[in-house]
Amino acid sequence: MTASGNSFKRPREVTFDRLHTFHGGLRLPGHREITANRPIGKVDIPPLLTIPLQQHIGNPGKCLVKPGDTVYKGQVLAEAPGRFSVPAHASSSGTVIAVEERLIPHPSGIKENCVVIETDGRDRGADQQQDAIDYLQIEPARLCELIQQAGIVGMGGAGFPTQIKLCSPKQHIELLLINAAECEPYISCDNRLLQERATEVVEGIRIMRHGVQPDACIIAIEDNMQAAEEALRAALDAVNETGITITRVPEIYPSGGERQLIRILTGREVPGQGYPADIGIVCQNVGTAAAVYHAVSKRQPLISRIVTVTGEGIAQPQNFECLLGTPVSQLVSAAGGYTKDVERLLIGGPMMGYAVQNDNIPVIKTTNCILAVSREEMPAPPPAQPCIRCAKCTDVCPADLLPQQLYWYASSNNYDAAQDYNLFDCIECGCCAYVCPSHIPLVQYYRHAKTEIWTQEAQKQAADIARRRHESRLSRLQRIKQQRADRMARKKQALAGDDGGKDAKKSAIQAALDRVKHKKEQTSSTPKNTDNLTAEQQRLIAEADVRRQQKQSGNNN
Repeated sequence: MTASGNSFKRPREVTFDRLHTFHGGLRLPGHREITANRPIGKVDIPPLLTIPLQQHIGNPGKCLVKPGDTVYKGQVLAEAPGRFSVPAHASSSGTVIAVEERLIPHPSGIKENCVVIETDGRDRGADQQQDAIDYLQIEPARLCELIQQAGIVGMGGAGFPTQIKLCSPKQHIELLLINAAECEPYISCDNRLLQERATEVVEGIRIMRHGVQPDACIIAIEDNMQAAEEALRAALDAVNETGITITRVPEIYPSGGERQLIRILTGREVPGQGYPADIGIVCQNVGTAAAVYHAVSKRQPLISRIVTVTGEGIAQPQNFECLLGTPVSQLVSAAGGYTKDVERLLIGGPMMGYAVQNDNIPVIKTTNCILAVSREEMPAPPPAQPCIRCAKCTDVCPADLLPQQLYWYASSNNYDAAQDYNLFDCIECGCCAYVCPSHIPLVQYYRHAKTEIWTQEAQKQAADIARRRHESRLSRLQRIKQQRADRMARKKQALAGDDGGKDAKKSAIQAALDRVKHKKEQTSSTPKNTDNLTAEQQRLIAEADVRRQQKQSGNNN
């Protein structure tokens, strides 16, 4: 599917040749060497797959299957209900045994609707031949349809539907930025992906570039990822691609954050509550690029991903490719199981990850790391102490916020004031909590405040909908009542007008009496069919007619 040569023509020359800095950030120990230097392992098909209907930011999918249905690898289990959503697919073949709420990876330990598949071990795909696609011959809008149909979302952790980023911008895009800056400690899944499958990533980037039509395309990679960078350059040289450049960025956490990376490369700030497209930039993860390649060139939906399984609580840390819906416990077993030193299990890295109570939860599209830590590796924080206003949190905040003020308002449930201090610009990187000498779990307060605000907004919207529905009903009833009153008024006016009202009323009454009389005459003059009656019945009818005629004659006299 590769396009020969430098097939993409840039509209104009745009260069981003100077690195900038962002406010704050931390230099943290990496702990990536073990997993980054070991090849990607494979995980067997699990006996049970648990596929949540929502694995992304946006609206959950609409379930299309029921218990007892046979499903095949790649089959759509839940369709996207709108543009801001993606479908969910079966990761392997088997039988649906349940559609119910089950635990999913989430900081609050909530349950969501899931399709549970008992796999048959045969990994059968649907018998449908998909024609190969030359992405250079189709319109960008069609590319976005294919990407949405494949269920692709951001693989860097946020899970934003990819087609929204690629196709929403109405303005011209100057830069397509590919994020290979894997800045959080322990996580190396993107690093290993680039080392082993750089060609897939490059082809996915070229597909996205055709869809976005930017002026420039940059792959941003951390300066400590030499092996990955070499593999990328070799893949670009293999297709003679000169329209994609590689730029090294310093290993500072969180340089891999979308807004921070844009700041480093361009010096531009993404507006608060805005998007990179607002300043002419689209940012995608390298894992997302590989998924786009499979979706367009091989017509394969997103049904697997690479996950880093690491920490001192893991016997043999390694990156694994596994099917979506695979239990976390099976990945831990593939990595040799837990060590005796394991203390806590986290989904994600040590900074932005969250602890889970058990490993009976599935891998989803945004699961990039399973971290089992020991007590010495990540000690439990001591009890929080009062804030001493040292301002260390402000110094390290990469979003240039005032974490101390946000904490005061979030802890006192003053959510309006928290929003005045740009609460939703917080990326929850954890830098503030990391340096806090009082050991205050600041990010937890921010997450709670955001959740409460979202809940209140949802309740307000529901109340507004109910109010509008009630007002609409009252308006409809009033309209019907008014229409009835108008009809009665027109009738009264017709019967009792200002001039000749009594005559009009008498005329109406007389017309009604004439209609009744005419109907009676028609009834009496209608000949009766007596052919089928007996002689006695005919005689009785004749006598009755004579009596009726005599009576009418007497009344006339």
